[in-house]
Amino acid sequence: MAPQPRDLLASIVLGLAFAASPTHAEKRYDPGASDDEIRIGNIMPYSGPLSAYALIGRTQAAYFNKVNTAGGVNGRRITFISYDDGYSPPKTVEQARKLVESDEVLLIFQSLGTPTNNAIQKYMNQKKVPQLFVATGATKFGDPKKFPWTMGWQPTYQTEGRIYAKYLAQNHPDGRLGILYQNDDSGRDYLKGLKDGLGPEAARGMIVAEIPYEPADPTVDSQIVTIKAAGADVFFNEAAPKFAAQAIKKAAEIGWRPVQLLASVSNSVGSVFRPAGLDNAKGILSTNYLKDATDPAWKYDPAVREWSAFMDQYFPDGDKTSSFSVYGYTTAQTMVQVLRQCGDELTRENVMRQAANLKDLELGTLLPGIRINTGPNDFYPVEQMQMSRFNGEHGELFGPVISGEVGSGAGSQ
Repeated sequence: MAPQPRDLLASIVLGLAFAASPTHAEKRYDPGASDDEIRIGNIMPYSGPLSAYALIGRTQAAYFNKVNTAGGVNGRRITFISYDDGYSPPKTVEQARKLVESDEVLLIFQSLGTPTNNAIQKYMNQKKVPQLFVATGATKFGDPKKFPWTMGWQPTYQTEGRIYAKYLAQNHPDGRLGILYQNDDSGRDYLKGLKDGLGPEAARGMIVAEIPYEPADPTVDSQIVTIKAAGADVFFNEAAPKFAAQAIKKAAEIGWRPVQLLASVSNSVGSVFRPAGLDNAKGILSTNYLKDATDPAWKYDPAVREWSAFMDQYFPDGDKTSSFSVYGYTTAQTMVQVLRQCGDELTRENVMRQAANLKDLELGTLLPGIRINTGPNDFYPVEQMQMSRFNGEHGELFGPVISGEVGSGAGSQ
């Protein structure tokens, strides 16, 4: 039976409406994405003074290999292009340009370091290429109004500094505090959080030494001697892994036994405590937001067992005693979640939109109670931590999970 004129008109109108609206099958791509591939760039210090962090990039590469083996993300293979910058900002700029302009990656993921990310932040935002989940807790990498194409991942250094301030105020209010810090925005962020948390009067009364070091320095031995000589009985070690280990070892060598607080960026058994000497590191306080794979408390934890099996199969040469391999694994999982949410709209704009739309994302290697949340005006995915104490073999968690948003004071439960 032939369609009546009214039915024909209705079907034409319906057809036009369907054609005018986006369909679920519509695919949109920017450079770096296609029907079968997603190209992701990365910049790591595989050489130079911060090469201990190279484990992060290698773990991420192994995780993306695992994802590809299982069929990729929405049927697309991840091509992970990771370059060495030696923790040198000029080299970072060179590698970022290569990734964006020659390799034509969709985004740069987890480039490591504060000065190195500083060097490329304006370029990435001018090019409108995501500088996503940068591997630094400097506060400036969570400013969507000024830099809408840049987002951090880990808790900010200011947040962590305030958590230490709260601990000191409660447990060592009369302590004499000496500080070793990296002479860049990361070190200054830690100091700001610590001082803001203590308050101006307490900070002036407590801090007896603030000694910087440069990443190009051979050692921090002289700084440790100076801090001890200032009469400090509390020591905040805000240093990258190589220098953090040196500081712990030197303090022991000169018979200095202060209360030690260690920045979470160097809170690693394999990469810091073991080189420093496990006995020398015993009693060190730090913060965690990831499960410590060396802690027997997680021996039968399903997520840690899954991570361990991943390491055995895809990264057998990786250090399972280092927190950096857990960090690399967890950040790569976050990246895959964003790509999954992008569906078939693999544009740079949608990547940032989905990165800013993570709601109570639970990843098994995060500590219980810690979830990832972002929004259009919240570019700080992880904002909770818990204190820990190293017992000579592994860290022991204590106290509540603490959250501290930028500018909120010493932190609150």
